[in-house]
Amino acid sequence: MKAGGSKSRCESDVEWRTSPGLSPYEPTLAAMEARVEAVLAGDAPELVWLLEHPPLYTAGTSASVDELTDPNRFPVHQAGRGGRYTYHGPGQRVAYVVSDLRHRGQDVRAHVARLEEWVIRALAVFGVNGERRADRVGIWVVRDDGREEKIAAIGVRVRRWVTFHGLALNVNPDLAHFSGIVPCGLGQFGVTSLHALGITPTMDEVDQALRAQWDGVFGICPTADVKA
Repeated sequence: MKAGGSKSRCESDVEWRTSPGLSPYEPTLAAMEARVEAVLAGDAPELVWLLEHPPLYTAGTSASVDELTDPNRFPVHQAGRGGRYTYHGPGQRVAYVVSDLRHRGQDVRAHVARLEEWVIRALAVFGVNGERRADRVGIWVVRDDGREEKIAAIGVRVRRWVTFHGLALNVNPDLAHFSGIVPCGLGQFGVTSLHALGITPTMDEVDQALRAQWDGVFGICPTADVKA
């Protein structure tokens, strides 16, 4: 259906794509931007793209150079999304979401809230209580001693009301790799992962939880599967 048409709850197809191995950052970003243009033209459906990157840092539009504490540790990429520095690497599930806000309400904050709710519901599948914070983007868990640690980062970009980028959920990354940056500019807080919390799902199980919770949050029916 062309972009100008009306869509009901299940008429907007969503392609689910899962890439095996480690996806290099720059080609992935280029493919995501191409998909945005295709969605804008009405030539492709929305996309949820699940993947892992090799170890790297990305800088958002608010990144400050003094927050890159070890610039020679991993490649650093300018992401163009909102936010500051973050780490991507093996064991982290990245979910890139190309979403057409022309049919979902032209409200970027509402889109971010949906991404947050999506992660919260997926974490609940594994018995983890993920929480929002009004003064900081992302999803947080509170440890028994009261420490707050970030388990998922969220950063989006919008082009003519089509979103891209998305979220990164720490399943079992090497948390020491976050030490080369001040994650998202929040140096007073730590980062954690499902495995660090003693919960050890496979990446496939995490993907299943994300997919199972999608329709309840975004209100549309996922359809096509592509292995890329």
